[in-house]
Amino acid sequence: MQKNRLLASMGALGLAVFAVGWGGGPDRLPATSATAATVTGVVKFQGSPPTMPAIDMSGEAVCNDQHSSPPQERTVVVNGNGTLKDAFVYVKAGLDESVRHPAPRDSAWIDQVNCRYEPRVVGAQVGQRIAIRNSDPVLHNVNAKPTENRGFNISQPAQGMVSSRNFRVPEVMVRIACDVHGWMSAYVGVLPHPYFATTGDDGSFAIPDLPPGTYTLEAWHEQYGTQTMEVTVGADETSAIEFSFGAN
Repeated sequence: MQKNRLLASMGALGLAVFAVGWGGGPDRLPATSATAATVTGVVKFQGSPPTMPAIDMSGEAVCNDQHSSPPQERTVVVNGNGTLKDAFVYVKAGLDESVRHPAPRDSAWIDQVNCRYEPRVVGAQVGQRIAIRNSDPVLHNVNAKPTENRGFNISQPAQGMVSSRNFRVPEVMVRIACDVHGWMSAYVGVLPHPYFATTGDDGSFAIPDLPPGTYTLEAWHEQYGTQTMEVTVGADETSAIEFSFGAN
């Protein structure tokens, strides 16, 4: 009887150790669909949109021929409704760190189209595959220049090539460049969770499936830096916020 009790106690202890894990705390699940909250919003632009300089692609005929007129730099893209494109918005603080967010099986994608990166700004989770495609009939190379992660520099000489890499620690942002075509730039926001978004042609963003709570959100922009805002969302609730950047 004592032996059975000892074995039972050891089994319970083993289950407890397994549940807690070696990280010092139990893994907890994200919010369920019944309790999940959402933060939505827009990133507005104040003032007169700056004039972006033209890109001289004349030295690369394959690139130049894909544009009917000289393309412009896209450091600042102001949408027709007065919002800002390519702002990266993410939860910076407030998440329960005991909740684990495994990297998605799906890849985050960056394409090289008409000798530009598409999209210019993208998010990925730590450990998630970032697939980079060369859709142009010309040599590109993909040079990642992180400060916290290990960089890489990949040659893609053939149209249709896809190369995959990932980053192991959070970093906002990692710059991607092409050494062959100096006007090409992209940025990857690397986070340990899925709560991020990039503004598009209407300047809006949505971050769904958040556990109820109070969070610090940060908006990052290549030209204008960062802004933070605190927001509180309850169960099955949507809160709307607004960031605003300007030239002055």
